[in-house]
Amino acid sequence: MTVAVDPRPVPEDDSNATAPAHPETLPRRWTLHGLNNGAIFSATYRGVRTLPRPASYAIARAGTWIAWRSMQGSRQALVENLAAVFPDESVSSLERRALITLRSYAIDVIDFLRALSTRPEQAPAVFDVSNPGYREMFESLRARGRGIIIVTAHYGNWEAGSILVRRLLDMPLTIVAMTEADPTVNRIRREIRESLGAETIEVRQSLDTALQIRRRLAGNHIVAMLIDRHYGRDRVPVTLFGRAAWFLRTPLLMGYLTGAAVVPCFIERTGPGRFSAHPGDPIILDPALPRDDAISRAAQRIADDVAERVRAHPEFWYQFYRYWDTQRDEYEGLR
Repeated sequence: MTVAVDPRPVPEDDSNATAPAHPETLPRRWTLHGLNNGAIFSATYRGVRTLPRPASYAIARAGTWIAWRSMQGSRQALVENLAAVFPDESVSSLERRALITLRSYAIDVIDFLRALSTRPEQAPAVFDVSNPGYREMFESLRARGRGIIIVTAHYGNWEAGSILVRRLLDMPLTIVAMTEADPTVNRIRREIRESLGAETIEVRQSLDTALQIRRRLAGNHIVAMLIDRHYGRDRVPVTLFGRAAWFLRTPLLMGYLTGAAVVPCFIERTGPGRFSAHPGDPIILDPALPRDDAISRAAQRIADDVAERVRAHPEFWYQFYRYWDTQRDEYEGLR
């Protein structure tokens, strides 16, 4: 089997779709869906590099249809999440979008794993970049000597960004990530990053995570972080699709304290084995502003960028739990 989604219910995520949200049903782990099951992810990792791409795609389509039919809680979560983007659509229409999203995610996993063998000279044929001056932009930002913080969301093929930075830009990269719930998945993901020459800093595995990030920035590295899920009270309020939400505060705080530019960037699949990169305008947090004001303004700019990309390609928004339930004040984030 190459790609499938585990149809077994996950108590924290796939609860009764009609039941109101309760604190015990909210996600507490970083990964909750079947593609992050160790056995399935391992099979996917091995299979996509041996099977022809069309065969992998066919298995992905079949597996995600089974998941869409059997994982009612996940399907309902996608419907509820997308209702904020399409408030006037019917439930049946949103359910069709949910199926498209599951299939899109599976295809993204396949194309990312297959792209790992990309050599530097092949990278320009794999990535189209919306900003023609992107290389000069990154080079000029690194010339400041303060490093760069790339932020993105659970949107598109964010893992493929590591291939872009290492194979196309040939710049040092450190990825800040939560430890995967499954140790097998965690090991494989670390091995993938190491194969690309990218470092990993795992959140909450030591007391000096912030210091490690600052060291990498001081070494003029690019540090990449997902910003759209918060850990505990490490959060900043934003408005997303007209609703209150929380984004992660740490990357913006690091930008404020170090002077590193914060660059929103989104990677979208445009065809079999091809991606489009959309780096946004760099954000330099103004040290003359009060810290919380500077962080809040930057966070909202990024939230607006996320909303723009999701509206353009909602099938790339990969939140497989009830996202809006986790934006309530009493929810203390993933751990």
